[in-house]
Amino acid sequence: MQYTKLNFPKDSKFLITGGAGFIGSNIVEALLKMGYFVRCLDDFSTGKMENIQEFMNNSKFELLKGDIRDFDTCLKACEGIDYVSHQAAWGSVPRSIDMPLVYEDINIGGTLNMMEASRQQGVKRFVYASSSSVYGDEPNLPKIEERIGKVLSPYALTKKVCEEYGCLYNKLYNLETIGFRYFNVFGRRQDPHGFYAAVIPKFVKSLLNDEAPTINGDGKQSRDFTYIENVIEANLKAMLAPACACGEVYNIAFGGRVFLVDLYEKICSLMGKDIKPNFGPDRAGDIKHSNADISKAKKLLGYEPEYDFNKGIELTIDWYKENL
Repeated sequence: MQYTKLNFPKDSKFLITGGAGFIGSNIVEALLKMGYFVRCLDDFSTGKMENIQEFMNNSKFELLKGDIRDFDTCLKACEGIDYVSHQAAWGSVPRSIDMPLVYEDINIGGTLNMMEASRQQGVKRFVYASSSSVYGDEPNLPKIEERIGKVLSPYALTKKVCEEYGCLYNKLYNLETIGFRYFNVFGRRQDPHGFYAAVIPKFVKSLLNDEAPTINGDGKQSRDFTYIENVIEANLKAMLAPACACGEVYNIAFGGRVFLVDLYEKICSLMGKDIKPNFGPDRAGDIKHSNADISKAKKLLGYEPEYDFNKGIELTIDWYKENL
């Protein structure tokens, strides 16, 4: 794991928003293992206490329960902090179509609160989560940061707006911002429950229960599935990247391409299952194909993902077998 060799100033303090969520809790864990102070801000609307329970007795861990929609909470969270990893948001394209006002409030308003609080509190670097969904109807593969289409969902729009704010805060206020367009992140602690669960944990949960999962559409959609360790690496390397890398957004992926029917067959094979899936209607707002060019992140951030899809999916299935 390359990020374990990174050296921050020994008294560095980190804030992870959404730190009780899937991605956030994994970043928290990595930083605590490296010996740094970590503050977690979460309102537990989607995060889970079980994701951070093991950190509660760590003297370098601090939990702040609060909502990024409250500016005073954001100011308090950023007090004394050197580096912010802003993961707090509501995900899910289908849910954003059902609840556009909530997504505007949390994803845009909350992110703007965090950027402004970081600016006022003198944070050194603000790294934030965007999404590959901002590519919208742009059909070309691989996806290149400078070439995007029209967004297809409120979720995608919120992430696009946050990118614009990130650029503005860097230019106008000298807040060092770096945004990440995540491509289908998966791995330990990803929630398999609920109607809006991501596809990999949903498949694994169904197969563990000997049930047939539903694949939306014909299964010929393709995704650049990205294991969580690669995302941790990207976040930590971004915090130490040169200032010239700031004010930009980057694809964070492995650079592969897996079709959903092949994904399902791979999971079945690894789990020793032979269950035919059900096929349902296409999901509104979904991008058909997603595959990332990661050369920009490699060049400017030193990003070198170690975990390909095959390695990541084996580790993920092992984790679910032990924890579901």
